[in-house]
Amino acid sequence: MKFTWTKWSVLPVALALAGTLAMAQDQSSSQPQSSSSSSTTAPATKPDPSIAQRKENQQDRIANGVKSGQLTPGETSKLETKEAAINGETKADRAANGGKLTAAEKAKINKQQNGVSKQIYKDKHNSNTAQYGNNKVGQRRENQQDRIAQGVKSGQLTAGETAKLENQQKGINQQVAADRKANGGKLTTGEKQQVNKEQNAASKNIYRKKHNAAAQPGTKPKS
Repeated sequence: MKFTWTKWSVLPVALALAGTLAMAQDQSSSQPQSSSSSSTTAPATKPDPSIAQRKENQQDRIANGVKSGQLTPGETSKLETKEAAINGETKADRAANGGKLTAAEKAKINKQQNGVSKQIYKDKHNSNTAQYGNNKVGQRRENQQDRIAQGVKSGQLTAGETAKLENQQKGINQQVAADRKANGGKLTTGEKQQVNKEQNAASKNIYRKKHNAAAQPGTKPKS
């Protein structure tokens, strides 16, 4: 007996097939996407969420350490120099791969950030702290560090910019320490004026770097 296909016999098969496809799509969309799979489907112009988030977390930890005084300008400068190097490497890798990172590159960056993360913890929990003192010079130093910390946390200051600003503060702090040591723990009127002049220059530098076109990649400015 020969079977003849009609539109009425084809219809149930088509409906069943459509239902199967729809169920498969629902199951696929309900499953969580891993960071590696999401990065391959994301537009090339967007940074990998896990890499960007890790970078932002590190900057927040550094900013908190600067704000609390747990990180000295010298320690902060070294940490931010490392962060700037990782950021530069990440940018170069993306440029070489059409805006994406390979699995090996992601693993390498993550390993480097693990190293920086351990260093942040060590520096925040060692015996070194930023001592400001109960005087105008100490208060000025604290104000500068607060402004730098805010810029790091908001993304207005890149890691490279922060490293340079903290190097500048480190130089002023060393000069103040040397002057105090030479004068029995005090500063002369002329030395105070010199420190204030240098902090004025540093203040302008902080403002310029916080308001230029540079910003932390993958971060949104916060109010």
